[in-house]
Amino acid sequence: MGNKNKTISFRVSQEKFETLREIAEERDLSLSAVFRDYVDLLVAHDGQVEVVPEHEITESTDTSDGTSFPPKVEVPKSFVREHERLELEAEHLREQLEEHKRYVTKLRQELDAHEDGEEVIQLEDLDGEEEEDDEPSYRIGSSFDESL
Repeated sequence: MGNKNKTISFRVSQEKFETLREIAEERDLSLSAVFRDYVDLLVAHDGQVEVVPEHEITESTDTSDGTSFPPKVEVPKSFVREHERLELEAEHLREQLEEHKRYVTKLRQELDAHEDGEEVIQLEDLDGEEEEDDEPSYRIGSSFDESL
């Protein structure tokens, strides 16, 4: 079946949200990355994650299985930069989509306005009329000399 990401949503107070945002800014992360990291830690340690203020943490707090708490993972700068680039690109694409939606809405409004007063000629209708006209048809391409 394959791995599919799921979305988790929950509510926090405005004060806690601001605190979380400050933490994310201090660590130069997005707010969603802070939550993803926490969920990843929670899953990796089978729900045995303890949230402790930084000033109470000693550098070498060993757990029963010999690993230090909190676990530390180094992420290459290239990964972080690529993630930031993708976030910017996604934002740009969202902006383009919104701009396109506004343009389509404008065109629909103009079309509705024209339908009220003016006649709109559909291209499909023009195709059928071409055969009935006595006007000569023109072909785009290289010239052809019949005298040769």
